[in-house]
This record gives sequence, structure tokens and C-alpha cells, in this order.
Amino acid sequence: MMESNRILLRPWRESDAKTLFKWASDPEVGPRAGWAPHKSVEESLEIIRTVFNDALHTWAIELKETGEAIGAMGYGPSCECDLPAREGEPLVGYWVAKPYWNRGICTEALRLMLDHIRQTTDIKSLISGHFVDNPASGRVMEKCGFVPTGETCIDANQYHGENRPIRVLRLSLSHGAISLE
Repeated sequence: MMESNRILLRPWRESDAKTLFKWASDPEVGPRAGWAPHKSVEESLEIIRTVFNDALHTWAIELKETGEAIGAMGYGPSCECDLPAREGEPLVGYWVAKPYWNRGICTEALRLMLDHIRQTTDIKSLISGHFVDNPASGRVMEKCGFVPTGETCIDANQYHGENRPIRVLRLSLSHGAISLE
């Protein structure tokens, strides 16, 4: 578990399914990150059991004030969108519920995870990207040191079949703690 003043990054629990559905069923949340809104609590539970089941690389973003999971943060193999990842370079992904947009929570969570990666792995770099129609996600990455590569790729596999351009960013890691300020 990782912790800052406002949030915890902790493993997902099956008991989070109702809360996950509440946030992930919002039609404005999933499409910004490239996934379809959840249609039922059962679907959210299945996502927790499958997609979020890797406690080492995928965490719930829990708001300490409420004890509620309000988003997800993680890293892993490059997704179906074919980002130009280097050999062994994980992809970073995250989302947060709409009521918590523009409050610095994703930036805070990403900084926590990057510090964890630096302290516990020998990963040399990370890749990420954001749909060009979601520039706020890119600002989160840039605040955490990701640099645009100048590359754009197209997500032809996005759930609703649109070809949406993705702006690619990369972070070269140095190992050791980073400031959460």
C-alpha cells in the first residue's frame, strides 16, 4: 500500500464492486480512458477479479477522507493500442471518477506509483499516452515528468470502433525517491 495525505493506493477488493460500478458506469469516464462504461455491478466485480487482480501492479485509488475507491492506477504490458513501447517497457494507465477531476488526485496517485516503481523495481522507462481529446490526462503525465515523444498512434481497437489518435509520452526513470510536492 502507498499513501499520501489524501489518498491510498491499495489492492482492489471484491467489496469495491458496487463503488466501482457507481463510478465506472459514468459514460464520461471510461471512454476518456478507452473502455466502455460498466453495465452492472456483476461486470465491475468481474473487472476486479480479472483486470484488477494483479495486486503488484494495479491499485485502487482510495480517498482517505471517505475510505472509498474513486479510481485506478497501474502499470503493465502495453495495451492493444500498440503504443511504441521499448522492450520490457510497461504502460502506465489510470482513471478517476468524474467528481474528483481537476483536483490533482491522478497526479498525486501517479507520483506515489512512480516512487514505488523507483524503489522496488529496475524498470528503466515507462510509456503512456492519452487520447488527444483528453488533454487533462496528458497534463497529469507531464507534471510527473513524462515527456512527449512526438509520436501519435491510432487506437483502432477502442470499444466503440472509432479511430482516435493517442499522443505518446515516455518517462525515463532514475531510481530513488521523488518528491510528492
